[in-house]
Amino acid sequence: MKVDGKHYRTIYPVDDGNVIEVIDQSRLPHEFALVRLSTLDDAVRAIADMVVRGAPLIGATGAYGMALALRADGSTAALKAARERLVAARPTAVNLRWAADEIVAAVAPLPAAERAAAAFQCAGEMCDEDVANCSSIGEYGKQLLAEIAGKHPGQRLNVLTHCNAGWLATVDFGTALAPIYKAHDAGIPLHVWVDETRPRNQGASLTAWELGQHGVPHTVIADNAGGHLMQHGRVDACIVGSDRTTARGDVCNKIGTYLKALAAHDCGVPFYAALTGPTIDWEITDGVAQIPIEERSADEVRWMRGRTADGALASVNILPAGTAAANPAFDVTPARLVTGIITERGVSPATRDGLKRLYPEQAA
Repeated sequence: MKVDGKHYRTIYPVDDGNVIEVIDQSRLPHEFALVRLSTLDDAVRAIADMVVRGAPLIGATGAYGMALALRADGSTAALKAARERLVAARPTAVNLRWAADEIVAAVAPLPAAERAAAAFQCAGEMCDEDVANCSSIGEYGKQLLAEIAGKHPGQRLNVLTHCNAGWLATVDFGTALAPIYKAHDAGIPLHVWVDETRPRNQGASLTAWELGQHGVPHTVIADNAGGHLMQHGRVDACIVGSDRTTARGDVCNKIGTYLKALAAHDCGVPFYAALTGPTIDWEITDGVAQIPIEERSADEVRWMRGRTADGALASVNILPAGTAAANPAFDVTPARLVTGIITERGVSPATRDGLKRLYPEQAA
């Protein structure tokens, strides 16, 4: 996607492939800055501190993190240690584990001296594949949005999304926002309701920023406003991303997604999750019982960062002194509340049979 007219991926190699450059998402929307990763420590820190975030991008960063680790030490012990450190950095998003395991499988049979080069090549191929997959999601989702828009001729299509599942959450294009970009570019009149997404405000800070860069009409709303808008017929569809989806279609996404799905179900609004194949965890079926939910620092709830009236950036504490705060980062939307899952291979019902029809290689 483009920033001020210049195309960027969220992650890419520089300096003849020896260093990895990423967009520092912790500084958006107030500052666009790039950060260089040259060691495993850099990659782990970027993932844990949410310099990079979003399941596909975390996976891509993890893959390059493995390569950086192997450049320093190609031994099998170093390979295993790097995988453990990276996977532990963000436990909920399954793409991180998938990417690390892909690197392990690709390089383990090789001599230690050849592993780093092979890992860098594999990581680059994974990034290219993610771009292609997200573009394909956009095409399938565009068709879906066109069908919904056709039911309301002459009216603008209103789509609600939660958190950020745009190009900033992937290598390019995005998952939940890819259909919106493709539909907008195809001339389908649409408008996006952007949940602010407390406590880190990824909707207000990131989704609104990238929609603005692309020229897509949008409005930021408080997290609790979505149900009200649905009740009054002001939402035609909901599309969210996913950090892990079970084999039967339960969708784990940013905290607050479950409440949107409940409201959509009650109001008869279609609710879709958009995700690439590596986000499906074929080893589990019960999302509520089996997906580990990351508990992040309570400071993310206590403090809010923004720009003051005089233009300065500041963080302010919004809680009374001594008040405890909890910060579960994700929740699980049961498959029964999900109208469909948009993938790079097509749109599937949120069922085991539906997903396996798209991914027959997982039938076993």
